[in-house]
Amino acid sequence: MSLISGKHTNLSNQDKQFRLSLIAKLVKTTIIASMAGSLAFSVQAQEAATQNLADDSELEIIDVVGTRKTIQDQIAIKREATTVVDGLSSDDIGELPALSIGEALESITGAASHRENGGATEITIRGLGPFLSATHINGREATNGSGDRSVNFSQFPSELVKKVAIYKTQDASMIEGGVAGVITLETVQPLDFGKQRVQGEVKLNYNPDESNIDNSLQSDLGYRGTFSYVDQFEFDNGQAVGISFGVQRQDISQPESEFRGSGPTGASLWPCLNDPSNTNEGFYRSSAGDCEDQVVGSSNQGYQTAIDPATGKAISDGTPYAWTGSSRSYRQNETLDERDAFFLAVQYRPSDAWDINIDAQISDRTQEEARHDLIFLQKRVTPGVTGQNLITNDVGGILHWEGEDRIESAGEQYSREENYVGYGINIEHYTSDALTINFDLAYSQTKREELQITNRGRTATYQPFSWDMGEYIPHFTITDFDVTDISNFTDSLRTRLDRENVRDNEIISARLDFEYLLNSDIFKAVKGGLRVSELTFLQLGGNQGSGSRSEYAVDGIVPEALGILENCQIDFPETDLLGNVSDGNLITHIDSSGNQVASGTGSSWATYDNVCFSQAVANLVDGDFAYPELEYENAGTIDVTEKVKAIYTMVDYDTEMFGKTVRGNFGVRIVDTEVTSIGFRSGFNILVDEAGIYSLEPNLSITESIVGGGSYTEVLPSFNFVMDYSEDILLRAGIYRGMSRANPGNLGYSRTFQQDDDLAPTSIADLIVGVNGSGNPDTKPLMSWNYDLAFEWYPNEDSIVALGLYYKQFQGGYQQTTVLENFDIEGQDYALPITNSVTTDEESEIIGLEASFAYRWDSGIGIKLGYNYADSDFEFEDSLFGDTFITDADGNSTQLTDGIIEPAGVPGFSEHVFSGQLYYQIGDFDTAVIYKYRSDYFQPYTTDGTRLRYVDEVGVWEARASYKINNNIRVKVEAINLFSAPKSQDFFVRNNLGEVNDYGPRLFAGISVKY
Repeated sequence: MSLISGKHTNLSNQDKQFRLSLIAKLVKTTIIASMAGSLAFSVQAQEAATQNLADDSELEIIDVVGTRKTIQDQIAIKREATTVVDGLSSDDIGELPALSIGEALESITGAASHRENGGATEITIRGLGPFLSATHINGREATNGSGDRSVNFSQFPSELVKKVAIYKTQDASMIEGGVAGVITLETVQPLDFGKQRVQGEVKLNYNPDESNIDNSLQSDLGYRGTFSYVDQFEFDNGQAVGISFGVQRQDISQPESEFRGSGPTGASLWPCLNDPSNTNEGFYRSSAGDCEDQVVGSSNQGYQTAIDPATGKAISDGTPYAWTGSSRSYRQNETLDERDAFFLAVQYRPSDAWDINIDAQISDRTQEEARHDLIFLQKRVTPGVTGQNLITNDVGGILHWEGEDRIESAGEQYSREENYVGYGINIEHYTSDALTINFDLAYSQTKREELQITNRGRTATYQPFSWDMGEYIPHFTITDFDVTDISNFTDSLRTRLDRENVRDNEIISARLDFEYLLNSDIFKAVKGGLRVSELTFLQLGGNQGSGSRSEYAVDGIVPEALGILENCQIDFPETDLLGNVSDGNLITHIDSSGNQVASGTGSSWATYDNVCFSQAVANLVDGDFAYPELEYENAGTIDVTEKVKAIYTMVDYDTEMFGKTVRGNFGVRIVDTEVTSIGFRSGFNILVDEAGIYSLEPNLSITESIVGGGSYTEVLPSFNFVMDYSEDILLRAGIYRGMSRANPGNLGYSRTFQQDDDLAPTSIADLIVGVNGSGNPDTKPLMSWNYDLAFEWYPNEDSIVALGLYYKQFQGGYQQTTVLENFDIEGQDYALPITNSVTTDEESEIIGLEASFAYRWDSGIGIKLGYNYADSDFEFEDSLFGDTFITDADGNSTQLTDGIIEPAGVPGFSEHVFSGQLYYQIGDFDTAVIYKYRSDYFQPYTTDGTRLRYVDEVGVWEARASYKINNNIRVKVEAINLFSAPKSQDFFVRNNLGEVNDYGPRLFAGISVKY
């Protein structure tokens, strides 16, 4: 690894971010210790109380509700299960204690979320990324619009879900796919619900940070309205019908302000050389220019990690460097978040032998943002200034920069529409007292489309400026330049209209299961079944790969430029932008003598209406102001079909062993998967001249369809064991083999031929020597053996002490490998080499500890704590600046680069996950304070999943309170992100700050009425 040099600070400001203080840690430890002592004392007191109650002939029956009931149900779910499971349930619709499914799942031990727009989205289990989990709704797979297999839980309203659970071990009957665990959502079955319920709820939303914004998309107040109805109808002939439906409308804002650096795409973020003795490139180059370009020689150099054959080390080995992006910027957002959701369930029992359930879920969500950016370009080196004044930390992250470059007033108008629909029918037939047959047919679909306008106006000349890293974000000082003057940004006006990420993900599935009860003292039932499913994932391509772009630009300054800017100018929409994370003014304007100038100093800049600006620029160059269309027959299209056939058998047992009751199950699931991927490429012609020399001529007038694929069969055994050691102590164990499939978006098939032009080929085999492309439909799943042991103590229905250990042994990693693929060329088959990402046979491990604790005092105060620790030796190398290897078709591996950054771990992996809840419930008043903590984790970069990005550790506080006015009316207040914890991200390496998102708190107040 290379050393980082230049000017250094001993302690990076980022090292101090979002850490628990020593006092906070001591307080937490003290609380846990006191709870344990109180629990032991209380158990003795309760045993004595129980003995006294036994002498009483009359007992008062207490109806437990609210937070206490929720925690009791959590404890009961865990205690009664034969697998390791944690969950939340409610006796009534709309009573799950959270604002979203994501927030509800975060309260479960070992679960944590990835935050977007201030709320929980993707969920990780036991510190493992969402790609290692599976999500089922009413026992069926759920689709999503992200191109992966995780689910955006902000799509589903918690008010219309009855139960959520996380299965951390599996049995053979469960749909495969969850190495870390399986997340299940269940909606109400109206006959089983057993009572009539009409319920309505309205919540008003107020976000304090929104009050500082003049939002053109949404007002300061938002709302969330929910209505649900459940009823049952019994007939004289013994038949019964139940119906349940719920609707929800959400219309809120999601305030977010950002500091942004260039992402780790390679073309935007470089490790530029920081060597004072090198004046040909880097920060000490002899002439002004980009730091990654050489004065004499090549462009786009920077630190070279390629192996030098003469030394066996990187070409730039030992040379100091610093990470610099093409820009650093501030972003102000105007936001809108609308969601309409509808849930329906019909349950019909024609007789005691039949139970028929039909259910459907629909969710339509629209997110819009009007973004306003102030962008400082900063790759350009000013000789004698930039290198001499550069200050870095020990990983090459820049803390102070000086120089001259352009400044831009930019903007984006963005919208995303995502539509989810899922429905199914489940028929259960009790053919006899012993045999039950169950048939399920289901459909799930998610569609997503993103539209974006991107604008730019820039300075005509290079402006002198500098910036310093504050506690959280940089602050800029500009000399003789007023960023609030719109006339300063009249150069090179440009607008882009993008239609991208148009995706359609569908799953059609059918399953047939049976359960046969056995007349045995040991084995209680045998179960089995088969399942077939077909997943399709379609992402349309365009002239930008995953989308299409219309671009209109003006070279230099034209007379109309100032008029466009002035006609479209708007007042800066926000006061105190990034005030929660800044150390003062974002921008300080000084004159040439160093005196501060009021105009241009502060946290605002010249902005304009994005649509107005884009229309004006398009009209100026006679362009068509319209979003471009996408097309199916395009090289950027991904069309994947995944067909799965599975069969399983499982035996339930319940008997005695060593005087103890033991129960559980064992079984095996066999899964066969076949992937077919369709891609497109431009046509070509094979030409042969008079001398017999072959050549390849592109034929752009035609587009050819190409097809790739792969298949695999896996055997997944499982065993679950529970021992009732005593009336209140359980011992639990589980073993299963799990699998996680590759993301559908990575199973595409883009291929172009690589030809050898240096020789005079006399055959097709000589002409076409290889293949270039992306996507690998033959990617094998990530397999693992999983082992769990747990001790659980249930002193009473309000209390639990549980400790679990788990160990996961993975077989598989990701590496660039050369393989042979078959192609039909001119009617003949050719095996051609292609280098692609494949699943290797490397082994890695994860070991973890999980602990749960809950207790309630007679005063009405209760506590619930959950903690997960995990450690792993899994390695994920960055494809640009990590160690990379290539394996040829014969299996010989060669190192290509000697990386300058350490490998990351499992995507989404957090070493520590903690959740704590302190609640007080007395009479009709119920309140709780919740704290959720997650240590830093690797999240692959959005636009290239092979690049490293770290999300820093964060702790988030939430609170809720409710008061039951009478049996029908309850008032509620709820808040998330109480203390405005931001999200901070580092690019390539930790402490190289890439982005900070400041969300602010979210407040809700509402009233619920039910009859």
